[in-house]
Amino acid sequence: MAIARVVSFDNVSRDRVEQLKRDISEGQQPEGIPATELVVLHDPEAEKSLVILYFETEADYQRGNEALNAMPAGDTPGERTSVTRYDVAMRMTM
Repeated sequence: MAIARVVSFDNVSRDRVEQLKRDISEGQQPEGIPATELVVLHDPEAEKSLVILYFETEADYQRGNEALNAMPAGDTPGERTSVTRYDVAMRMTM
């Protein structure tokens, strides 16, 4: 069963989201983060964001979680307000 790391952020501007999109599309996957998928949700009016990373195994999740927790605050979308681990019960594209 896949595992999701869901992180909420405050103070995430449109400019910051655009910068992150450019950085991610131009770069490679960060070292030590074996995620299989990344989803970024953004509410520009409230300047809030949710980032969901999917991992295939518990070991991958643990490795990614450690790397992400060690990441400098300037590399994140905004002020991190919560980090939650979820089992992915269902996943579907429509």
